[in-house]
Amino acid sequence: MQRGLPAKRAIPNVRHVLLVSSGKGGVGKSTTAVNLAVALAQEHRRVGVLDADIFGPSLPRLMNLRGEPEVSSEGGQLVPLTNYGIQCMSMGFLVGNEDPVVWRGLMVMKAVQQLLYQVAWDPLDILVVDMPPGTGDVQLSIGQLIPVSGALIITTPQELSLMDARRGVNMFRKVDIPVLGLVQNMSYFVCPKCEQSTHIFGTDSGQQAADRMGIPLVGRIPLDAGICTAADEGVPITVSHPKGPEAQVYRTLARTILSGLQEQSEAKE
Repeated sequence: MQRGLPAKRAIPNVRHVLLVSSGKGGVGKSTTAVNLAVALAQEHRRVGVLDADIFGPSLPRLMNLRGEPEVSSEGGQLVPLTNYGIQCMSMGFLVGNEDPVVWRGLMVMKAVQQLLYQVAWDPLDILVVDMPPGTGDVQLSIGQLIPVSGALIITTPQELSLMDARRGVNMFRKVDIPVLGLVQNMSYFVCPKCEQSTHIFGTDSGQQAADRMGIPLVGRIPLDAGICTAADEGVPITVSHPKGPEAQVYRTLARTILSGLQEQSEAKE
């Protein structure tokens, strides 16, 4: 427990909390989060996704979910919406698709606490939390409020993105959250005709950055039109083409994350 702060309170019915974060927007964090969630479910885990991006929720679109969540008769908690076997909760279910959330910090923090503690999750092995980009109040509050099993940092190969990723790693370390690794999105492009891989943004920047940060590079995700199209259509590539090479990248990432979570659990015992 950090000095001067109240004890962290676990989310009921949730065994592991996995934060999927990025130092900046536009790196494919949310798409990675939902595909990872589906891949974890395909590994026979009970999985939920919490969209913690209050100002820019994308989970409803990515998971093809509409409508407001019901309120449970016992305790008045929000009941998650479910698709593809994944329980989901997002501020996007509570506001219109194009309605802006124009709130000051205190209201944002109240919304975050409601999403953390007033949702009636069925028992989950893993709750994937799609974090807002950056290193702001939401990240700090979540790190201080709940016990977190680990964080995953999503980046692209460009130095500007990697610089922000380093900030994210340092933030999680300050609040004693283990960083399970770095995922490099848009890592390479596979030509659909000749199937040759091209590293458009360079080959080793993600690995070098991970080495400098002292964390593993746990995944390389291709720059692929199919992943983007599937996301826009609300059907993750791990659902639409579960045996395709792109989906297998997420399956491999899921297995790596499960090993990391197991190691963290054993280290705490």
